[in-house]
Amino acid sequence: MERAPFQVLIFPFHCYKNNKIEYVIFRRTDMAGKIWQGIAGGGDKGETPLKAAKRETWEETGISKDCRFIVLDSVATLPVENVVGEFLWGKEVYVIPEYCFGVEVKNKQINLSKEHVEYKWVDYEEAIKILKWDSNKNALWELNQRLLRSDS
Repeated sequence: MERAPFQVLIFPFHCYKNNKIEYVIFRRTDMAGKIWQGIAGGGDKGETPLKAAKRETWEETGISKDCRFIVLDSVATLPVENVVGEFLWGKEVYVIPEYCFGVEVKNKQINLSKEHVEYKWVDYEEAIKILKWDSNKNALWELNQRLLRSDS
């Protein structure tokens, strides 16, 4: 499938009855297992960011596409060369957007793909301390605030 000029970033979460929230963060195989982040991946041509987020989440974790996804306002831009290694979409496309999402996981079951060497469930404070990228920290902050302020 041809790659679309955008990325997605997804944070799975689990809410407990006592209002405790945990998030899943991952260490990627292709970054020598040193960097913690959310689920990240590219969109395919003709795919919406939400559809790409559901596909990437399924491929990398086995989390169902039928789970509740939360579309976040957080959008970062990423240098094209850092994402795909070249000016894939022409010489005039320098950066691409990274759309962010949360996904609610009821049973906390994760089937780790070969793209990751490890995952762990953590609270917000721990995640913020160990996430590498500012875009991940911003998206997680927004998701955490939305969940804390929601009635559900």
